[in-house]
Amino acid sequence: MSRVEAGSIQVERVVKRFGDFEAVRGVSFGVGSGEVLGLLGPNGAGKSTLIRMMTALLPITEGEVVIGGCSVRTDPDGVRRRIGVLPQAMTSDTDLTVEENLSIYAKLYGLEAPRRRRSMEELLEAVDLVHKRKAMVRTLSGGMRRRLEIARGLIHSPRVFFLDEPTTGLDPVSRVRVWDLLKRLNREHGITMLLSTHHMDEADALCGRIAIVDQGTLVALDTSENLKRSVPGGRVGEEVSPGRKPTTLDDVFVHFTGHVISGKDPGGSGAGPEEEA
Repeated sequence: MSRVEAGSIQVERVVKRFGDFEAVRGVSFGVGSGEVLGLLGPNGAGKSTLIRMMTALLPITEGEVVIGGCSVRTDPDGVRRRIGVLPQAMTSDTDLTVEENLSIYAKLYGLEAPRRRRSMEELLEAVDLVHKRKAMVRTLSGGMRRRLEIARGLIHSPRVFFLDEPTTGLDPVSRVRVWDLLKRLNREHGITMLLSTHHMDEADALCGRIAIVDQGTLVALDTSENLKRSVPGGRVGEEVSPGRKPTTLDDVFVHFTGHVISGKDPGGSGAGPEEEA
């Protein structure tokens, strides 16, 4: 399998019904190897349902999802081996150490001892938690714990990484640090990422293209700049006249969905002290 195939995502006319309710309505798009795609949409738009189908957590009613050449419908276990997932909620075990959390997941994926140790060392260094390897997770700041969970999601070296609201509940400094980490992982390792977020600045900072979902349908898919230009009167960069504000992703979101979304987050996940990001 080629590198391009290993990191690619193809979503073809995917439908999800719950009884008579159609939560996802014939969504199709592709994500290239090494791309970072942002997924935006109002609450109840179908984002979470779509991601759960793509990660083999929820059966697809109609259509197909292929990840790294592997079908979610016919080989869900194969898909799970090819992907990493960062859920919105903090799920690391607070009664274990950083190292123990990583080791458990490595064993679940069947990594033998030499590869397990190597992967743990590389990821602890990548997320800057080498000095916290023996620390209990309950003593970590929210930002540190999120970085641990990113490392945990990548322990088996997946080519595709799904992230659901990766910085929700974090303070501004920790959010930026997580952004920098994700950019570096994408740049240095070519990991394909699909990122669901309510933060417009996060989508702008991380995503090469942005998909907007509303009422179960894909209503827009393009780069941030092109989406901004598609809004009536939209202007970016040098196109902005003196005294006028540039078009923002918030403007784009309102244009395509009719909803106003707040990217503000009060910070502080209750996951631990925030003295160190």
